[in-house]
Amino acid sequence: MQREYGRRRLLQEIRKAGNIPRIELADLTGISRATVTTITAELLQNGLIEEVPRADDEGDARRGRPRVALKIRGAAHLVVGVKVSHQQLSLVLMDFEGNQLAELETEMDKPVYPPDELASVLAEAVKRLARKAGHAMRDISGVGLGIAGIVEAEQGVIYWSPSLTQRNVEFGRLLSLRLGRPAFVDNDANLVAVAEKSFGLGQDHSDFLVVTIESGVGMGMVINGELYRGTRGCGAEFGHTKVHLDGALCRCGQRGCLEAYVADYALLREAQTLMGFDTRLSSGERVEALLTAAREGDDMAGRVVSRAGRVFALGLANLVNIFDPELIILAGEQMQSDHLYAEEVIEEMRKSIVQVDKAPPEVVVHRWGNLMWARGAAAYALDKVSQLALEGLGENAA
Repeated sequence: MQREYGRRRLLQEIRKAGNIPRIELADLTGISRATVTTITAELLQNGLIEEVPRADDEGDARRGRPRVALKIRGAAHLVVGVKVSHQQLSLVLMDFEGNQLAELETEMDKPVYPPDELASVLAEAVKRLARKAGHAMRDISGVGLGIAGIVEAEQGVIYWSPSLTQRNVEFGRLLSLRLGRPAFVDNDANLVAVAEKSFGLGQDHSDFLVVTIESGVGMGMVINGELYRGTRGCGAEFGHTKVHLDGALCRCGQRGCLEAYVADYALLREAQTLMGFDTRLSSGERVEALLTAAREGDDMAGRVVSRAGRVFALGLANLVNIFDPELIILAGEQMQSDHLYAEEVIEEMRKSIVQVDKAPPEVVVHRWGNLMWARGAAAYALDKVSQLALEGLGENAA
C-alpha cells in the first residue's frame, strides 16, 4: 500500500509541477529521497515519465553532465473527453501530459436516445476524432464522458439522465464494450469542477462550488482539494434541491425542484402559457425572445425572468449557508444571458446568507464552451488512466 501511495503521490506532483527535480519531490511530499529515486526509476522504466534538462541549471562542471528534472511523458497514453449536450457532442483528444491534440464537435439526430444507441453514437464520434488525429482506437487508453443527470461515477451507473430513455443504466460498462477501451462516466457538472481545479479558476482554491446552467442546473463541489460526490455517488444535485412543496414538475419526475423554475425548459413552459410563442422557433430562439422581451419591458416576460432570478438567488444563498465556500463559479451555456447572474440576483443572494463580520464568498462567471467541458472529461480520464497504469505496475515492480 505504501508503494502504491508513493507512486500515485509522486505522479500527481510531477503532473502538477510540469517538471520538477527529484530532490524537490522529496521535500514537497515528505517521501524519502531513496524512495523517490526508486519509484521514479520505476516510472521511467515503464515510460510514464521522462527526464528533461533543468532550464535553471548549467550542469555539474565537475561531472560534465547537466542536472535533470522529471516530467510526464506525453506519448505514454492518449485519452478522449466527451461532453454530451442537448443535441450535440463535443470531444477533445489529449496526451498523457494534458496537451490537447485534436477536437471535434458534431450534431446528434435527437436529444434523447436508448442507451445502446447513444453508446453507438459516442463510439463512432470517438473513432472519428481518433482518425482526425491520425490514430486508431487501439491508441486510446481511456474515454471520459460527461453527461447531465444523476450518475454513480465509481460504477459508471447513470440513474437518470435527460439524454437517455431509460433509468439505472450501467452505461460505463456498455460504452466500454462498444469502444473496446475503458470508459469512465460522471455527471457533467462534476467534470466542470475537475476542469476548474485542473486548469481553470479553481486552481488556487481548496474549497469551491461550480454551478452550471445549461438546459438544466448542475453543481460540482471541491472540498479540501477533492471532488465531492456523496456516499452514493450522486451528491451535489443542486438543480434537484426543493424550493417549493408540491411545486412545478421537474424533468427528473419530481416536483418543486429548483431546476423546474430556473432551467430554460421551465422558463419556456411558463412563458408559453402566459405569452405564446411561434412554434417554428427553436427552444434556444424562444429563450432569447423571452429574455429580450423582459429586457424591453414586457410585463409578463419580466415576471417569468424575475421569478427565476429570485429562486436562483435563494438556492445560491442556501449553498453559502450550508457550505460557506471560498468561491462560487457560475458556468455554462446560459451564462451568455445575464438574467441569472445579474448583480440584482447576486445581491439578493447576499441578503439571504448568514451575516458575519467577513466578506461573503466571491461569485464569478466563467463562460465555458462545450469543448472546455470536454476537457474536464478528458482530465477525469487522465486521472483514471493514470490509476490503471500504476495498478498495472504490480506491487513488487522496481
